[in-house]
Amino acid sequence: MEEIRIISDGKVLSNVYSGTGLAGIVKYLAGYRKVFIICDAAVVRYGSLIQDAAKAAGINVVDLQSVTISETDKSIYTVLGICEWLMGHNADRNDMLLSVGGGITTDMGGFAACIFKRGIHFAYVPTTLLSQVDAAIGGKTGVNFGDYKNMLGIIRQPDFTYECQEVLTTLPRRDFNSGAAEMLKTFIIEDNGWYEKAVTLLSSLNSATKRQDLLKSLKEEVQELIAAAASVKAGVVSRDQFESGERRKLNLGHTFAHAIESEAFKREMDITHGEAVAMGIIMAAQLSEKLGLAKDLSDRMTEEFIACGLPTAAPFALTDLAEAMGKDKKAEGEVVHFILPVRVGEVVEKDLRVEEVVELLKDVK
Repeated sequence: MEEIRIISDGKVLSNVYSGTGLAGIVKYLAGYRKVFIICDAAVVRYGSLIQDAAKAAGINVVDLQSVTISETDKSIYTVLGICEWLMGHNADRNDMLLSVGGGITTDMGGFAACIFKRGIHFAYVPTTLLSQVDAAIGGKTGVNFGDYKNMLGIIRQPDFTYECQEVLTTLPRRDFNSGAAEMLKTFIIEDNGWYEKAVTLLSSLNSATKRQDLLKSLKEEVQELIAAAASVKAGVVSRDQFESGERRKLNLGHTFAHAIESEAFKREMDITHGEAVAMGIIMAAQLSEKLGLAKDLSDRMTEEFIACGLPTAAPFALTDLAEAMGKDKKAEGEVVHFILPVRVGEVVEKDLRVEEVVELLKDVK
């Protein structure tokens, strides 16, 4: 992967680096006085590997803290616990907080770094496909508030994101597929031929009997797709860092998805973010068809998503999702900024009241 940059007003705000192994991150940590590592407890072996490699290179890694990760744990209380840990080690604004894990880990680590002493250095090592193509790129940090997704947060770019395909080889199928949804979303927004390539590769992986072996043999192709998705997101963020216009495109399917996640949380159902995004994109395509913006798109995407191992039908009635949709971060007054696909490679923004959407989709199966 070539170096990918997020740029604003001619200034490089953040870099996305790639390496063949986790130890390759060491050269990017060399300039910091002290380094603190927080790590998803499920992948603490990766944090330990980085810690050992950094210490061997003479880098002052003060401590590694493992954190239990779930949507329930993604709260201000966990973030305050990270801040308390930093305070206990006398961290200051010249130090680096490195977050190792998936999107929840990077969201919380980034948020803690933004508010601790009004901001210290921070960087990410995303360990899931979803975080490599989406969550760890773009500077959005935050936590859930009650039943609502990512209601508390700050937009600030990490110093860098280090992506390593080594961590994907042991990723469970469901987690990998969850990331596939965000990859497909990215290419629906901006295609350049990548969407069809992604569907072909992801559907092959999903149907493979020896999936891990196939994933290893296709590592260059997977890397290429990840780089393309990361580049698309970095480009959009560079043009609109604070979501005043173009960056809203990245929310394709997310108004529906966040409502699905909120409802699932209330009912103690297990739905991943990527699964909710896949369902949300199909609902957005159906809405686009109802408004006359797209034709025969939802059926095509449904077939392709299923081939890639993704769910496409929300398990809740739209009326059950309406309240959460109205409280979405993209709501302004009585309207919500819906991003709707016209075709692969083109989306548009449409401002609608939630009541209108419920009425338009009431007969959709």
